Amino acid sequence: MDFLIALGALCFLMFVAYRGFSVILFAPIAAMGAVLLTDPVAVPAAFSGVFMESMVGFVKNYFPVFLLGAVFGKLIEISGFSKSIVSAVIGLLGESRAMLSIVLVGAILTYGGVSLFVVVFAVYPFAAEMFRQSHIPKRLIPGTIALGAFSFTMDSLPGTPQIQNIIPTTYFKTTAFAAPVLGIIGGIFILIVGMTYLEWQRRRALAAGEGYGEGHTNEPPPMEHEQLAPAWLAILPLVFVFGLNKLFTMLIKNGYGASYDLKLPAMAAPVHISVDKLQAVWAVEGALLAGIIAVIIFAFRAVSSRFAEGGKAAVAGALLASINTASEYGFGAVIATLPGFIVIRDALGAIPNPLVREAVTVTSLAGITGSASGGLSIALAAMSKEFIEAANANGISMEVLHRVASMASGGMDTLPHNGAVITLLMVCGLTHKQSYKDIFAVTCIKTTAVFFIIGVYYLTGWV
Repeated sequence: MDFLIALGALCFLMFVAYRGFSVILFAPIAAMGAVLLTDPVAVPAAFSGVFMESMVGFVKNYFPVFLLGAVFGKLIEISGFSKSIVSAVIGLLGESRAMLSIVLVGAILTYGGVSLFVVVFAVYPFAAEMFRQSHIPKRLIPGTIALGAFSFTMDSLPGTPQIQNIIPTTYFKTTAFAAPVLGIIGGIFILIVGMTYLEWQRRRALAAGEGYGEGHTNEPPPMEHEQLAPAWLAILPLVFVFGLNKLFTMLIKNGYGASYDLKLPAMAAPVHISVDKLQAVWAVEGALLAGIIAVIIFAFRAVSSRFAEGGKAAVAGALLASINTASEYGFGAVIATLPGFIVIRDALGAIPNPLVREAVTVTSLAGITGSASGGLSIALAAMSKEFIEAANANGISMEVLHRVASMASGGMDTLPHNGAVITLLMVCGLTHKQSYKDIFAVTCIKTTAVFFIIGVYYLTGWV
């Protein structure tokens, strides 16, 4: 019965998310419902002492990353830099390589720190124009954007500033550049297999005489030829974010050490800060802030006139994304205190290999919650100690744990109820029936890549 209560709460949250209801509202309802069925008297205390404490703790640690990432992405958009980058990539590869161009544009933007949601809005008009001119079915656009923005640059490549690569740092005391060799191998695997699949689908459509199609909704207007910033200038802020992220990571580690005692004149007692848990968070925050300043300097005229409205949109998006994930984190923290979770934990613990156990746990919870960051947070909050103990017993580096967890979170997260998937299909004017199978193919490729790098690690010992 205890197991059914925990499973029922998870299934309920997945159902309401799929139906489009707010996770912020229903995560505490699902969690408290599970507590009510287990111990009714404990509901108020569990809400205040577990759910809210965990939710607030997540916001405290990660909200600045969400906020700075959203502002940076919005500035890249309103400055016209995103258009410049897209045009440069298309000009370099040619319109005949429309799918590869869109994948690389999404990859460049996300690896440079632009939010996944911002990338969808920025890339779609170009994708529609290129696919139309190349007679590629519009239904393939979502899968193409998903491969570029929701996969290898989100959680595989070392140094990516996306939140899925930052969360493990606070549990494993690693940096965003953890396990660079495995991350690069995994990223290349996803790119090659993903492009092979998309090209296969394109050739099948061509052989069947299927073109772009007609009668589509939410079609963007024809692209206007406008004066764009030089590509080198547009991409410079993204380079700053990547380079400074690496630089700040080293400076913080060398300058502060493992911990720091904050003592200001008016403070009664010093505050102890565990720097080794926060160095990656501080580094990416500093890098994104520098990127924001760079965009403002480089495109002051374009940005200044639209910054007020753009800033409001960015803050609203950051609040929604962070509170959504924090609610899922609070939900997971509550479920982890219930007897039913012990059954789930023991079942997963029966998987003998520690890396496979971690991958299955993280990707399963990411799939159930429909969120890479939410599932990752739930898994690590509940089971990171067990993962670390198992890794230490088997001589496995914390960097490998980090990379496997990060990549596993981006595995089965893009199931139909995932918020990014729903947004992507809405922006493209397509339905799950029309386009989800290609997104699911990318999802399977991402998930397979996690187990591929685990195999590479055991065969070679590379980190």
